[in-house]
Amino acid sequence: MKVTVSAPDAAARAAAEERLAALATPAGALGRLGDLGVWLAAVQGVVPPRPPAAVRAVVFAGDHGVAAHGVSAYPAAVTPAMVRSFAAGTAGVCALARQHDVHLRVLDLGVDDDLDGIDPAVRAHKVRRGSGAIHVEDALERAETEQALATGAAVADEEIAAGADLLIGGDMGIGNTTPTAALVAAALGLPAEDVVGRGTGVDDEGLDRKTDVVRAALQRAGDRVDDPVERLTALGSADLAATVGFLARAAERGVPVVLDGLISVACALTAEDLAPGATQWFVAGHRSTEPAQSLALEKLGLEPLVDARMRLGEGSGAVAAVPLLRSAALLLAETALLSDLL
Repeated sequence: MKVTVSAPDAAARAAAEERLAALATPAGALGRLGDLGVWLAAVQGVVPPRPPAAVRAVVFAGDHGVAAHGVSAYPAAVTPAMVRSFAAGTAGVCALARQHDVHLRVLDLGVDDDLDGIDPAVRAHKVRRGSGAIHVEDALERAETEQALATGAAVADEEIAAGADLLIGGDMGIGNTTPTAALVAAALGLPAEDVVGRGTGVDDEGLDRKTDVVRAALQRAGDRVDDPVERLTALGSADLAATVGFLARAAERGVPVVLDGLISVACALTAEDLAPGATQWFVAGHRSTEPAQSLALEKLGLEPLVDARMRLGEGSGAVAAVPLLRSAALLLAETALLSDLL
């Protein structure tokens, strides 16, 4: 069922644009930072905007059946190992989160491991172990998709109740660029060869296998992909569906989100189908090296803030962009008005 998403505050946007034009800076000199400050004012409903202070990131983890079919440069065993690394605070995004004062949480939605010894809170929302290999079977049962969507929404509610004024959805799952490329292709009506990238760094043979898997998955799913819930059931996974639910609920609640790479942008494309208007509450943190991300961003009308050739995932590119959002708010708030200087 589609949900209603209200637009950001148009009056605040107009007032922020007027303030930006009145700053003691040459017209357009702040570039994207000026635009970002205006967006922050609109989503916060206040001028000047406040620097995001309570940024909260959630990494949704899960395994993918296609990982057993030569689509990744790394084995599926890396997924549970990385969940343990998140829990220990030693993953790449953990270092960035500490640097930029971002609260980080990891949740197992579909890791193909019991994760013994891990904090039970990490495993509290598990839907299943792994997902189906999408070129030969559905990723999920429809009831599992609905459960994961509801879980993602509930997690967004929890983070908002904890005081979040900016949210980030991260990912962890070996093989996850294959289903997300399929989700983008299905949403945009594109062939597999237009969307498939090298993910964790597969060679040419691996790229060909990955393309074949996505092509077969799209053919198998057929016109079921017209329905976003069926699209996730056929081509997604529990962690991806939870991310979609998380993004849609954040927009519904009027809390802005920084998107990361291909995984979160593919989920944002699906969230827009479930919650029309949700994209107005999203900003693209960084540009991934994956072709499907650029195609999805173009459809969403979003331009990335950072282009550092990153492809780590985990929400890392989004966390790396947080200082730019804080800088944008401070520039709009603290730069003198030209009229005050003359």
